[in-house]
Parts: sequence; C-alpha cells; structure tokens
Amino acid sequence: MVPVGWSVERRSTVPSGGGKDQPMPVPIPRQRAIPAAEGGQAQSVPASPPGAETSTTGDGTARSTPSTTSTTSTTSTTKTEDNGSTDSATSTTTSSTSTGLTLLVIEDDPAEALRVPELLDTAGKPIRIRTARNLTEAERLLTDDVHCIILDLALPAPGGAGGSSRTAAAKAPGAEADDDRDELETLRHVLRLAPRHAVLALTASGDVERAAEAVRVGAQDYLFREELDARLLSRAIRYAVERKRADMAQRQLTESRLRAQENARLERGLLPTPLLEGSPLRFAARYRPGRSRALLGGDFYDTVRTPDGTVHAMIGDVCGHGPDEAALGVELRIAWRALTFAGLCGDELLSTLQQVLEHERPDDEIFATLCTVDISPDGRRAGLCLAGHPSPLIARAGRRAELLPYENGGPALGLLPNARWPRQQVELGGAWNLMLYTDGLIEGRIGRGNQRLGQDGMVAMVRRQLAEGLRGDDLLEAAVNEVRDLNGGELTDDVAVLLLDRNGR
Repeated sequence: MVPVGWSVERRSTVPSGGGKDQPMPVPIPRQRAIPAAEGGQAQSVPASPPGAETSTTGDGTARSTPSTTSTTSTTSTTKTEDNGSTDSATSTTTSSTSTGLTLLVIEDDPAEALRVPELLDTAGKPIRIRTARNLTEAERLLTDDVHCIILDLALPAPGGAGGSSRTAAAKAPGAEADDDRDELETLRHVLRLAPRHAVLALTASGDVERAAEAVRVGAQDYLFREELDARLLSRAIRYAVERKRADMAQRQLTESRLRAQENARLERGLLPTPLLEGSPLRFAARYRPGRSRALLGGDFYDTVRTPDGTVHAMIGDVCGHGPDEAALGVELRIAWRALTFAGLCGDELLSTLQQVLEHERPDDEIFATLCTVDISPDGRRAGLCLAGHPSPLIARAGRRAELLPYENGGPALGLLPNARWPRQQVELGGAWNLMLYTDGLIEGRIGRGNQRLGQDGMVAMVRRQLAEGLRGDDLLEAAVNEVRDLNGGELTDDVAVLLLDRNGR
C-alpha cells in the first residue's frame, strides 16, 4: 500500500543472486500541481510525473519539466503519520542539481491553491516550484537548492494548534489573539527550519497588520494572495533572495567585527601593566606581533617593583608566533610576576619557570628564551640572567652604548632538564638607559639580500639615535620603525622592546 501523496515507480526487475526477479518499489514525493492564471480563471493542472518539478508557460498552461536532480535510491521503507503525510527511510541517495532559482510553496488548502503565473529568473529560465501541504513535507523538500520559501500564514502551527485565518470569522472574538500567535509561531518555526533561506509571507489583503508583523519577525517581505501576478511575484522572489543574501553578509561582517573587537580587548587585557610605583626609573615599551591583525604574539615582557625597592624586568620569546605561543607567553609572564613577588630570582626562578613551560607547552619541541634583570634599590647595579636570550643594551652617561656581558648565559627554557642559569652582577652607574629586546628586532633583513641587521647593527643604530637626542618612547618608536624600513616591509617575527632609564644624581 502506498501512502497518500506518494507514487511508486517500478523499475525493471533485476535478477538476484538466486536467479529470481525482484521488483524494487521506490517511493517518490509527488509534487502538487499549481494552477496557472489566465484571464483571471484558474485552470486545472495535471499532476507532474515522478521526479519532475512544476513550471508554467506563457499561455497560462502548466507543463512538467524533467527534474534537474538525478536520484539513485536503494531499498526504502515508508510509513504513514497521523497527519496524513508520509515518512521515508532511504539508504544511499545521491543527487546533482543545476543552477537556477527554486521556490518552495508551503500551502495547506488545495481548494485555495496559490495561482502562480509564469515565473522567470534573471537569466530567463523558469523558476522551479515545489509545494508542501504541511511543515513535515516542507522539511523533506527543503534541500540546498531551494532559494526562497512562500509560507501561507494560514498554515496551522506545529502540533496542530491554531487554525486557518480563512475561518477566523467563525471564531469567537476572544480567540483572535491566540490565532495570531499561532500563525506567527508557524512562521518562526519555518525561520528556525530554514535560517539561510529567503521567506515570503503570504496572506489575505485584510491581514495587513499580521503581514507587517511577519516581516518584523524575520520574513523578507509579504504578499497578498489577491494581488499576485507574474511581474509582482517574480520581482518579490528575486528581491527576497538578494535581501537575504545581503542580510547574511551583513550579519557575518558584524559578527566578524565583534569577534575582532573582543579579541582586541582580550589581547590588550593580556598585555602587562608595569608596577613601578615609588621607583625613580622611567619605563617605555613597544610591541608588534608578527601575526597579521593580531595584538599579541609569542613575545612577552613585564616589569615590577617589590616591597624592598628592587625593580625586576623580564623579556622573553616563545618559539613561534601563533595563538598557542601567545597563550604560553602570557602564562610564563604571569608565572614570572607571581614568583618574583614570592621572592624568587636567578636560577631558582628560571628553574621554576622551566617546570611551568614543560607542563603547559603543547609539545616537547616548544622552548622559550628569557632575559631577567633585577635592579638594586639605589639603581647603580643589577643582577642579570640569560636563558638563550640576546644580551641587553646599556647606554651609560658619557659612554657609548654597548651590550651587557653574555658569556655566562644558560640554555633556553625547555631544552635541557636540570639546567642552570648563573646570575651575574652588572655595574650600571648613576645615569643610564637599559634596553631589553627580542630577536625580532635584530633578525630583520637589510635591503634585498640575506644579510641580517644583527646585534652589531642594532647597537650602531641605537648609538646614532641616542646621539640625535632620542629618549624613551621616541627612541623605541624610531628603532622599531627603522628596523622595519631596513627590512623593506613589515617584520615576520614578533618584536618586543623594553626600556628603563635613570637620571643619576
């Protein structure tokens, strides 16, 4: 027995392995024909054959065109639901569709079937039309090639609640609000079912308020059943499709902007705030991630003053410059600040940071370089620890800028278990500028060749800029910009530079 609304196509019998012929019934949804309008009179339209969709001709008669969807199905089972629609469980279905507009009409009353004249898309091709009597059928027919949906607002709400607006006059006045709510709930259900499809609300000309409310709920436009003609309907469909595309593009753009703003706020919050209250030292920093449109990379830095008056500065670099490296850099910076306030320094501090790195890194090949400096309360001397990191640059009053000693440095964090990082004492003097930096500042190219700026080139550059009277933020900005210009464009690696300076008395 074939459920209502389905036709069975019997294919030629195929011999089985046992030599017997086995007929293969395949249920195919039968599209309900839509009458065409000619001289204001509706004409009956013959049912479309299985696998075909309905379009209309210029003379007002309907024609069946072979479906542009080729379908191959194997064993299928069908069952009849309480609402009279059918369900199908089908294994292995493949399809291919051609270009062009496809319209899905959801209309529940065959006696008042939508009269659709000839519809052409912008290329002059007939618009393919599918019809569904309820939401269950609509869900089956709502495939990816459907571009627009026409929903009759008189369609009962899901679950059978509500009723047709055509019988609203027979209802009690107090039931009108519930009826409106039910009909809009049907629209909301379709919008949830087809969030990427254009939807046109169809209603009677007397339901102006309900039609406007449908647009507010989410439909692209509304149509009055009594006023439909070919020109109006074709234009409404094309307008609804393009408006939906524009709305989707605008929504995606807005979401992208909101995500970018949220990421920017998050990354700004992860950048450090120096804690130097009560210190005579002045602080400046510059940070440029290598990732495009990012605010945070694998480089990290921080500066704090502990209660005894010692100023601690740190700069580091996690190998790589993606989001995972940026996150690991933030973890190491926060761990460094907490350990510094806990009283750790030198080898004990770096050994603990290596344990943090080993537990937090995504794989065993990730390592990080680090430079730490702890400046005495009088500002005249400092302790220096290097873990595979370039040595800081110091410019003392009356002397040329130079690099601090780096012979006694230790390996990068995460490379060698049980490594040691000796702390060396450095004399700073009365007035000085101390610049800590990551290798992104010295590994930029010079011109079109393969030559790199290097530490010697950076020292010569900073000497010249100091001679020009640049200090603080101006010095760092000039240094980073010149390195970028020498590279012939933006640097591919993260760059972090930190500057502490003291005017001696």
